[in-house]
Amino acid sequence: MNIDIVRSKIEDIKGKSHSFRFNGNRNQVEEFSGVITDTYPAIFLIQSSEDKVRTFSYNDIITSSLQIIDLGKK
Repeated sequence: MNIDIVRSKIEDIKGKSHSFRFNGNRNQVEEFSGVITDTYPAIFLIQSSEDKVRTFSYNDIITSSLQIIDLGKK
């Protein structure tokens, strides 16, 4: 999967609520719900249900650091 495909898929689901799983440092796994609010050339923003704005790069999707859990269920 290349970065252009990831960008277009993120753009397609922008504005819709999804569940995410982030694999952080030292085997810390965090699951949260949120909405992709903005997309930029290198990053995208997720407004979480706790009203936090989180920033991720498209490479986080490619390396599976960030997973969109419920994307395949729709």
